[in-house]
Amino acid sequence: MSGRVLVTGGTGYVGGWAIVALLERGYDVRATVRSSGKEALVRAAVASEVDPGDRLSFAHADLLQDEGWDTAMDGIDYVLHMASPLGDESSRDADALIVPARDGTLRVLRAASRAGVKRVVMTSAANAASPTSYTAEGVTDETLWTIDSPSLPAYRRSKTIAERAAWDFMAASSGGTELTTVLPGAVLGPVLTADNVGTASIVQRMLRGTMPGAPRIGLEVVDVRDLVDLHIRAMTEPAAAGQRFLGTGPFIWMGDIAKVLGDQLGDAAAKVSTRVLPNVVVRIASILDPSLRAITISLGRRNRHSTAKAQRVLGWVPRPAEETVVDCAKSLIAHGAAS
Repeated sequence: MSGRVLVTGGTGYVGGWAIVALLERGYDVRATVRSSGKEALVRAAVASEVDPGDRLSFAHADLLQDEGWDTAMDGIDYVLHMASPLGDESSRDADALIVPARDGTLRVLRAASRAGVKRVVMTSAANAASPTSYTAEGVTDETLWTIDSPSLPAYRRSKTIAERAAWDFMAASSGGTELTTVLPGAVLGPVLTADNVGTASIVQRMLRGTMPGAPRIGLEVVDVRDLVDLHIRAMTEPAAAGQRFLGTGPFIWMGDIAKVLGDQLGDAAAKVSTRVLPNVVVRIASILDPSLRAITISLGRRNRHSTAKAQRVLGWVPRPAEETVVDCAKSLIAHGAAS
């Protein structure tokens, strides 16, 4: 393959693996970072999997500011917009997440359009294509849009609103830039460095024994390597233009994740608790621990998403959740991040 791809959020868990996969496929990559001090960290993380040589460069740009984005887009063929503003999910101010996510996405799209980028692939979330009611169950697909409500967690609202804003912008744009969105589930899998484990922190906490039990929450686990593969397929497939693609994996309860770790890792999983926490215990704990508030409404819920479209249009098939979970744990152990 040839071409130059801009990856926003090069310091992120998914962004790092995207850089690796693009380099392995022969692309030149430019990654956005907020400061030059992050460049060496990204390069070292990527080098653990592939030699970046002179095919990895950096641009300084912040989703909260206009400056730097035109320079970042110069000479770029494709954009993987994976960056998400940092925020406190437990904060009662939802706009702290919503406004930066929406405005940052629009900054990226405006700059991409001005530069004549061929296609932007934006990372949204499966929760942007889910029933608003957490009591509803069933299988949904990309045709469903989450109806925004102040009762929803701020992160879910930010992803839905940002993706909506992206599609509204493209509908009003007269340029030739195309948009595709990818809606992942719970992203796990190997880590590139102990300093940035991203959402793999779920498995990390289990291995460290800091999770006294597993809440009855189900995850649609997608391997970070499979998710990146989906983005790249969506980036180049002509039929993917103007489409949403769910990138979820198999559904698995957190209690079953703990059991898989115990069964597959032996002594390395000695601290993993396979106890399933009663819902009432989690709800009481959330009164004292604000970080738990966002998950209480998911207790016992079994909503699932269909990836039939991604399989049909892009030929994408995710690996088993058990394989992803074990690879994630082994990677954390190998990087010294499990104790």
